[in-house]
Amino acid sequence: MLNILLMIILIIILFIIILLYIGVKIALIYDKKGSKLEGCLKILILKKIKVYSLEFPSSDSKKEDEKEDEEEEDEEDESEGRNMKEIFELAKPCFEDFKIFLKSFTRCIKIQKLDNHLIFGLDSYADTGKYIGYIWGLLAIVNRAHKNARLSAEPSFNGSMLDAHGTNEIEISILKMIPPAIRLIMQKEVRELIRGVRNG
Repeated sequence: MLNILLMIILIIILFIIILLYIGVKIALIYDKKGSKLEGCLKILILKKIKVYSLEFPSSDSKKEDEKEDEEEEDEEDESEGRNMKEIFELAKPCFEDFKIFLKSFTRCIKIQKLDNHLIFGLDSYADTGKYIGYIWGLLAIVNRAHKNARLSAEPSFNGSMLDAHGTNEIEISILKMIPPAIRLIMQKEVRELIRGVRNG
């Protein structure tokens, strides 16, 4: 009886390792304009078996959006502009770490389709120009690494803005992703950035 139980456990562990090595397929379609976000996320194992699906916004979030008045939206836009600038300030020291991670990340994924466009702006023209340069640098690394990657960004000089739309289909080998992800999180500056994003 014990031998059978150990055999079952070993088979389960082996299956999990194979699954992690083969990885998962992620399909994401989205469109963000202002505070509105629409799209669909699907996660598949063995390339065909859907294990998770999410459509957004949900019916509950639609009702909440309808209840919001214009004054609240204006306040959110102002705070979003301040938060974006603070996050970019925290992200600047992490630029080299993210470059190294992106190079490792691109070796762990198989891109079927990666088509995204970002519209970015801050209240200051100078800040917008400075940070769009960082964004272009990161996007260029991914575009050069994969022929199916079409990542682009454009600056907006009409106040604070972070809009985007895209269609993505990628396969990720989770097992190969673990070492570079751990190395990235071990960096002090990256942990500070994560805390800054979580605290809003």
